[in-house]
Amino acid sequence: MRTWHEIRGFPLAIRLLLVNQLGVNTGFYLLIPYLAVHLSEDLGLSAAVVGIVLGVRNLSQQGLFLIGGSASDRLGARGVIIAGCALRTVGFGLFALGDGLTVLLAASVISGLAGALFNPAVRAYLALEAGERKAEAFALFNVFATTGALIGPLLGSALLLVDFRASALTAAGIFAVLTVAQAVVLPVREVTRSANSVLGDWREVIGNRGFVAFAVVMVGMFTMENQLYLLLPDGARRATGWDGAAGIVFLVGTLTNLWLQLRITRALKSRGSRAGWISAGLTLMGVAFIPPMTVAGAGTAHGGVGDAVLGALPVLAGALLLYLGVMIAQPFVMELIPRFGRPELTGTYFGLFYVVSGIAAAVGNTVVGWSMDAGERAGAQWLPWACCLALGLASAAGVAWLHRRRVLPAQVAPVPVPA
Repeated sequence: MRTWHEIRGFPLAIRLLLVNQLGVNTGFYLLIPYLAVHLSEDLGLSAAVVGIVLGVRNLSQQGLFLIGGSASDRLGARGVIIAGCALRTVGFGLFALGDGLTVLLAASVISGLAGALFNPAVRAYLALEAGERKAEAFALFNVFATTGALIGPLLGSALLLVDFRASALTAAGIFAVLTVAQAVVLPVREVTRSANSVLGDWREVIGNRGFVAFAVVMVGMFTMENQLYLLLPDGARRATGWDGAAGIVFLVGTLTNLWLQLRITRALKSRGSRAGWISAGLTLMGVAFIPPMTVAGAGTAHGGVGDAVLGALPVLAGALLLYLGVMIAQPFVMELIPRFGRPELTGTYFGLFYVVSGIAAAVGNTVVGWSMDAGERAGAQWLPWACCLALGLASAAGVAWLHRRRVLPAQVAPVPVPA
């Protein structure tokens, strides 16, 4: 109930952006996890062509976040959010209606560009609209995003019983509804444009050494968070011998997020420093990989349901610790980013941060995937878990070091939390 009370306390624009993120993640995860199977099995494309189509979509999004952020600063976040959702509608619609390579590549570029536009714009709008309640706003944003990431695959699996096009059209429909809702509800805000050129803005942001250092040390958070979709599901399947075990991990994590996210953020906001809690969250995310590491290589449970449950417990414990670490760190990370520079460049700062995080996630997943293969060959199944543990501790130490060096923005005075 407190969560819903907190939601009602925000302006209508922020409430719409929260629902928007629920819809964005639902639509995205309804389609994208099943796209590779559709391209290879339904359309009969080679693995190389499938890789090209998926790579173009990812590159279009990750490589253009900075442009999306600058567009948000100069044109206004509202218009960029609406344009991004409209483009995602077109891109997903093309996946539903086209089966030629040209159409598929166009769909990949358009849907990737859409994400590059609305991702930094939504966060910039939220940061500017929330004022000094940024941490709570981003905590709720995380709740809605996590819920959408759970609903999407479940709905996609059901729609696949019809066919892939039903999934794609449903996803496109979700984005079409979001586009209309934002055009109707989001208020127009006056845009204070930077006096510099776009390139001048980019030089200013990239030249902010403290911000760049912070973005770099935060690569651990995104790499570890991505293991909710790679390493932890694989560990759950290996421990139980059941493909559905990954779904249980997501369900428990989402319910925990719904229950605890806002409580954690409100409790920590008025205690200690933001940097301290970010470092603590990263440490907990790293420690989360210890329970699964202790049973890695133990083999698949074959003794029935009881043994499968016991085998899954360490992986489930690790997933819960990872979710808790994200819940501690992420709202304060999002709150901190706009404070590195001028309000006129909020979108640009978010854009560059997500360029770095996108590269980090790609490189990190590659390293984790390599360590999974290497550990399998050498009989050292603990290796990928140890890599993630080391990365989490290194990122936490990096944030603590930046804080000691007074590189991070000064913390605002704590706001008393009403009972």
